[in-house]
Amino acid sequence: MDFHVSLAGRGDLSARIYRQLHEAIIEGRLGPGERLPPTRELAASLSVSRNTVAVAYERLTAEGFLVGRVGAGTFVCANPPSHPPATDRPGGEIPVRPVWRALAADPSPARPVLFDFQVGVPDAHGFPMAAWRRLVARELRDVGVRASGYVDPAGHEGLRAAIARHIGLSRSVRAGADEVVVTHGAQQALDLAGRVLVEPGACVAVEEPGYPPVRELFTSLGAKVAGVPVDGEGLVVAAIPHAASLVYVTPSHQFPLGTAMSLDRRSALLSWAHERGAVVIEDDYDSEFRFSDRPLEPLHSLDRGRRVIYVGSFAKTMLPMLRLGFLVPPPSLRPAIRAAKRLSDRQGEVTTQGAMAAFLTEGLFARHVRRSTRRYAARHERITTILRRDFAHRLDIVPSTAGLHLAAYLREPADVGAIVRRAADAGVVVEDLRTYYGDGPGEPGLALGYGGIELDQIEPGLRRLAACWA
Repeated sequence: MDFHVSLAGRGDLSARIYRQLHEAIIEGRLGPGERLPPTRELAASLSVSRNTVAVAYERLTAEGFLVGRVGAGTFVCANPPSHPPATDRPGGEIPVRPVWRALAADPSPARPVLFDFQVGVPDAHGFPMAAWRRLVARELRDVGVRASGYVDPAGHEGLRAAIARHIGLSRSVRAGADEVVVTHGAQQALDLAGRVLVEPGACVAVEEPGYPPVRELFTSLGAKVAGVPVDGEGLVVAAIPHAASLVYVTPSHQFPLGTAMSLDRRSALLSWAHERGAVVIEDDYDSEFRFSDRPLEPLHSLDRGRRVIYVGSFAKTMLPMLRLGFLVPPPSLRPAIRAAKRLSDRQGEVTTQGAMAAFLTEGLFARHVRRSTRRYAARHERITTILRRDFAHRLDIVPSTAGLHLAAYLREPADVGAIVRRAADAGVVVEDLRTYYGDGPGEPGLALGYGGIELDQIEPGLRRLAACWA
């Protein structure tokens, strides 16, 4: 392999070569068993004598870092001596904006999971992987046609057309292919909207409780994020701060409570946005999975003042790893959103987007959603039945007829954090509802997902959870 050695610095040439090879082995850049260049070859590349390189090799061999094999060459020893890593030089820290010191905390290390009630996780086992592989392979066979240049930053033309047709039929969202911008998931869609709309110090209203990454995203952009309470009809429009210029909502299936915004509340929100000249971001993140009741029309369909940005994602319906989402901005925002997308990543991953276009147009997506909805409906019914039977004196379930999770408030005082920790120790992952509040302690309760747990595992998992109240 080629190995870069710099001869800059003090000391004789052999010492410099020795030092850099020694550091490479200690730091793992040269791994056990790796073959080093022959002394003649390395000497020629460095324009030094062969003896200069040989002295460095001999010293490393004597110290147990290298081993020579007759007729084969020089290799790093299988078990080279270990040395403590060199400490960083003082004074090398680069300052970052204060907001990023708060946002850069590492997540807690993963624990073994036996019963996964994590929120927002779809059923990967139910994904039609064979069909998806076939479509991706087909796209890769045709990649030569597109490989010579960049494509539209707004995304694969066929996928934009397929998304426009899909949301037009399933959600009554009126949009043409040229109005859709394909993104790397809903989070990038929100980031693009924030880049275009949020000035430092601007007031952005979000649901309380709500989706934490949204609050963190707008905070990172310099916004003053205000939580607006949610009740049984959705966001309390009367509580939106007067200074708010942007409002983020999940009206079809409020995250994390699961309630749907009433028609009266939707009309009030749109009237408020029109009167204030504000913008509403409608995140329709999992409306495909409904088990009863017809969904109300999206805000985007009710909007006559063109104040709504409609955001969708395939993270819950497909797989999060595919990183596919989209947004439909109002006409006045379209040029800026497209420019922000171009500056953000120039273009998306075209092969995946092409496969997704075929997945939609060939009817595979609709079939997958129907099958998934039946599975999730059965899990939703099972978990709801058990909670009402075995946790009636402990939990009050928030009514929900869609999505991949449900929420429940505590009926009697208890240490929710301790319950969640004991459950984790027992191999049961549930989430503390208070983590979704940003401006206060929040209502004590639990959020339980059912996308990542099989039907027959729900009851034993909830039995373990019940024991964690002791």
